[in-house]
Amino acid sequence: MNTMTKLSRTDLYSLEEYSEIRDEFRARVMEHKKNRRLDIGDNLVLLFEDRLVMHYQIQEMLKAEKIFDADGIQEELDAYNPLIPDGTNWKATMMIQYADVAERQQMLAKLVGIENRVWLRIGNHDKVYPIADEDLERATDDKTSAVHFLRFELAPTMIADIHKGASISAGVDHENYSVTLDAIPDNVATSLAQDLESIQ
Repeated sequence: MNTMTKLSRTDLYSLEEYSEIRDEFRARVMEHKKNRRLDIGDNLVLLFEDRLVMHYQIQEMLKAEKIFDADGIQEELDAYNPLIPDGTNWKATMMIQYADVAERQQMLAKLVGIENRVWLRIGNHDKVYPIADEDLERATDDKTSAVHFLRFELAPTMIADIHKGASISAGVDHENYSVTLDAIPDNVATSLAQDLESIQ
């Protein structure tokens, strides 16, 4: 199955079917998610979304809310399908994490705009900065949100180079949070390459 294809009702399990396979499906998704997580420094995490992760999210929502009518199912599909990569981009949930609540509040005030300063870089190409929070405004002038949604759009030459094995570096260049990863882990890079269509 093409990882970029949007989900439809026919892809989903009924509530009854899902209850029977949930443990096995969940274990598969959790294992998959290990290859979709990128820690940038100690306090910022990118969780790259894809079709399998969104399938799981929808099934869990349907189960939790006991949704089985066509309109309700379509609402969930409409909410989660935009988070599936389109073949020319990566989509990620960005989380700012500080264990101490007071420190987190303090840092969210210092990290205004950080969602626009995260970058990914393929080989020697220019850094790619994301389009942040297209779904809703999450930050204010006084503080940023602990959660953001990012879309990284890649040029065809970048995608071609990824499929040729180019390295991917990442980082953040915010005045109060500056980190560079010379290369992201191989397992993450391999998984991310599968989000991108082959360019001949």
